[in-house]
Amino acid sequence: MIAIDWKPSRQAALPLYRQIYLFIQSKIQSNQWTQGTILPPQRELANKLDVNRSTLTIAIEELIADGYLTSRQGSGIKVSGSAWAEITAGSRSWNDRLSADAFLSNQPLIQKINELEFAPGMIRLGTGELAPELFPRSALQRLIAETAPEIDNFGYQEPQGLLPLREEISHHLAGRGIETSPASILIVSGALQALQLICFGLLKPHDAMFIERPSYLLSLKLFRSLQLHFSELPMTEHGLSLPDLIRQQQQHRHALLYTIPTFHNPTGSLMPLKDREALLAFCQESRLPIIEDDVYRDLWLDQEPPPPLKALDSHGMVLYVSSLSKTIGPGLRIGWIAGPEPIIRRLADLKMQHDYGSSILSQWIAAEWLRRGLETTHLQLLRENLRLRRSITRQCLEEYFPQLASWNVPAGGFYIWLKLKQPISIDRKSVV
Repeated sequence: MIAIDWKPSRQAALPLYRQIYLFIQSKIQSNQWTQGTILPPQRELANKLDVNRSTLTIAIEELIADGYLTSRQGSGIKVSGSAWAEITAGSRSWNDRLSADAFLSNQPLIQKINELEFAPGMIRLGTGELAPELFPRSALQRLIAETAPEIDNFGYQEPQGLLPLREEISHHLAGRGIETSPASILIVSGALQALQLICFGLLKPHDAMFIERPSYLLSLKLFRSLQLHFSELPMTEHGLSLPDLIRQQQQHRHALLYTIPTFHNPTGSLMPLKDREALLAFCQESRLPIIEDDVYRDLWLDQEPPPPLKALDSHGMVLYVSSLSKTIGPGLRIGWIAGPEPIIRRLADLKMQHDYGSSILSQWIAAEWLRRGLETTHLQLLRENLRLRRSITRQCLEEYFPQLASWNVPAGGFYIWLKLKQPISIDRKSVV
């Protein structure tokens, strides 16, 4: 779907419909909207432009009459042609190439959410990040000012990432019970890139992979674009269902298990220690490698969670993924993978083929943030704020939702998993 960040001016001398006509005409003539580009439905487009549908209709009808747009029942309104399309007559249009791309687009609803979350006045709930007022602004400003003189170049770093940062992450992980050297750590641009590298580098097309249901991976078409097959494991209040995992693995061997055992996204569930031990024992016995996504661990609110699967792993079965995105902010784009050295070297080589390493500036900031203990200080204040917000949210739910839904009270993380008692119908056409 095309993005429109323009609105006609009500103070201009030209009528609104004429301004809309000229705007769309310019998009087509400049080849920004090429042949076959589909315009949003008229109701949605009128809302975007902040005009009445009748005003928009006049502009659309004139554009159709002048040959810029076409309208067919069931196909919507499309760009009929452009100078680019004429030049490339006989070849595939850009829109043909978009539809033939090896990588699938996000679901339309996900695209709409991604678009609307950046609109003024919107509170972003879909991305799982801290509210702007919880960003450690003053601490980071001082850190950046003091760190700047230590940075002597912006050149490429070694494939696994800045060594001082990997050393600090090694110390950081030791506090979680994970003993790993800097040589077993790869710096990545966030946890999502970690998952992409693992899937690209370690899996073959048509490999089968276990994921939890629900899971945010279900909304990301990238992983289906890699022609991976997903087997979904139902969730309990204590994490994934181990009996279902055992049954499915016995029926058909899978290549990997992806799990979020600590403050799961989106259910908020926390896997107890005994379940972690049982899960790890089964995976070791059946030789099923695990990707452990542990980005929410430090957001505990009541008491520290059980050790990560990686801390219990004595056979090198677990690839451990985490980041600073949930405690500082996703814009830093710093995460890491910890695992066996041969795997880490393989993934590092693949990352160098993708982007030649994460931002050196972000790596220096992250290294100093951990070295100076600022993460520990920040987390103490952050947990206090998150406890307060959890309490307020709980009060609102108890006041307004007791007859409509049931919910959990999470012990950490960002999410309260709400289950409606009665199904509701969502008219997607009304989502603008």
